[in-house]
Amino acid sequence: QVQLVESGGGLVQPGGSLRLSCAASGFTFTNYPMSWYRQAPGKQREFVARALSAGGTPNYADSVKGRFTISRDNAKNTVYLQMNSLKSEDTAIYYCHVLFSGRSNWGQGTQVTVSS
Repeated sequence: QVQLVESGGGLVQPGGSLRLSCAASGFTFTNYPMSWYRQAPGKQREFVARALSAGGTPNYADSVKGRFTISRDNAKNTVYLQMNSLKSEDTAIYYCHVLFSGRSNWGQGTQVTVSS
């Protein structure tokens, strides 16, 4: 079955950086777009970034454009989210996502807290 395991979250000061990782298994990774979403306390889960399966230009939410970069290593079945210039409003649980066989699959999430 599909498994997505996120890692790399933590506490960081405003202006700092973090890199999140999502290790995927249970499907042919190279064939599927991979996405990151986030959910802040008291808010709905929102889209952050998507990396297409066959290269091409990634998609980003306006709120993270120019600060976050999504990438994938198909040899390692892993998708990354490099987050720079972090702001307090980036504080959230970050989830990895893949749509496989018409079903949304999510990881367990990794907490990112941006605070001084």
